[in-house]
Amino acid sequence: PHGDTGSVEGAPQPTDNGFTPKCEIVGKDALSALARASSKQCQQEIANVVCLHQAGNLMPKAVPRHCQLAGKMSPGIQWDELRAQQPADGPPVRIAYMLVVHGRAIRQLKRLLKAVYHAQHFFYIHVDKRSNYLHREVVELARQYDNVRVTPWRMVTIWGGASLLRMYLRSMRDLLEVPGWAWDFFINLSATDYPTRTNEELVTFLSKNRDKNFLKSHGRDNSRFIKKQGLDRLFHECDSHMWRLGERQIPAGIVVDGGSDWFVLTRSFVEYVVYTDDPLVAQLRQFYTYTLLPAESFFHTVLENSPACESLVDNNLRVTNWNRRLGCKCQYKHIVDWCGCSPNDFKPQDFHRLQQVSRPTFFARKFESTVNQEVLEILDFHLYGSYPPGTPALKAYWENTYDVADGPSGLSDVMLTAYTAFARLSLRH
Repeated sequence: PHGDTGSVEGAPQPTDNGFTPKCEIVGKDALSALARASSKQCQQEIANVVCLHQAGNLMPKAVPRHCQLAGKMSPGIQWDELRAQQPADGPPVRIAYMLVVHGRAIRQLKRLLKAVYHAQHFFYIHVDKRSNYLHREVVELARQYDNVRVTPWRMVTIWGGASLLRMYLRSMRDLLEVPGWAWDFFINLSATDYPTRTNEELVTFLSKNRDKNFLKSHGRDNSRFIKKQGLDRLFHECDSHMWRLGERQIPAGIVVDGGSDWFVLTRSFVEYVVYTDDPLVAQLRQFYTYTLLPAESFFHTVLENSPACESLVDNNLRVTNWNRRLGCKCQYKHIVDWCGCSPNDFKPQDFHRLQQVSRPTFFARKFESTVNQEVLEILDFHLYGSYPPGTPALKAYWENTYDVADGPSGLSDVMLTAYTAFARLSLRH
């Protein structure tokens, strides 16, 4: 992600709906956010955050570092086909999969669950609060399995928002407290992810690296990363929007890092993040509450400054289809005051990239059946062989666009216009 730089001071002013901040707001970004926020509640939140920040009472000035390493510990682990086939010491690890989903693609979600499902693992699904149809379908699906659960709470998790980190932290606490769910690793997936190696290969690999945390770093100069990621800017989420409110300082005393928000974490590290009273975690939680794309940096930064810093492996075990020219078009400006990038969909011609020979990768993203389903069929065949002859609808894909339980309010303006037009046409004949 990348965005504008610079901020200028400006005079405070009442907003159109009569809201007046409690302090003198200065700074172009903060005043712009106040002027654009539509609800009084959001304006109040923005003003409170800015006033605390201007008074120096919001951000931690310094954060303790417990890592004894002078530099960054991020060794790579190579994929060895022969070693991968050798059994691991100790019992096989068990995985808690956190599935973070939204939209309406229940068929693709079922396909993903089928591909990664194993009776020894656990599956926890969060459905975005705006996706009611998908939530109903997922609840019905989870009833069929003892080791699949749906979060009893839901959040609106916007792209780049602080809500995504809150969702992960709450889900992690839930997973630690489910009776009988004795998992060893936490893996987060979206409905557009898909496995590229078998469950047996993944379990064997993690069983041989059961004390490692797998997070992918940005791989560039830290100061450049901080600027491009907006970590030196103050953000606040309200009204389903991330508002840029001005500049801020990175806390002293720590190494700030980040990269991908898809990771594989040990249970012990998750317990540390969720339960510790360590000021390192508490103060970084405060810092990342007002951070753009916090899930892309929070866990990296906590781990690299914690006593467990030597457990970091700079690889999140995924291959992602990045094409900056196609994927970086500021497509999220309507929900965040920044420019961001998204990966592209894999297609059949990309299959060679999914077969990583030297790197241990077990998942890939993105896949969207509405764009191309053939690549998923190729992957399925590669992993599990052919489907039985006569399998129905193997080449077909359907996605629900309307459910009677939602009523017309569940339709977008485009869909409502299209359906109304079809209804009018039918009445003519």
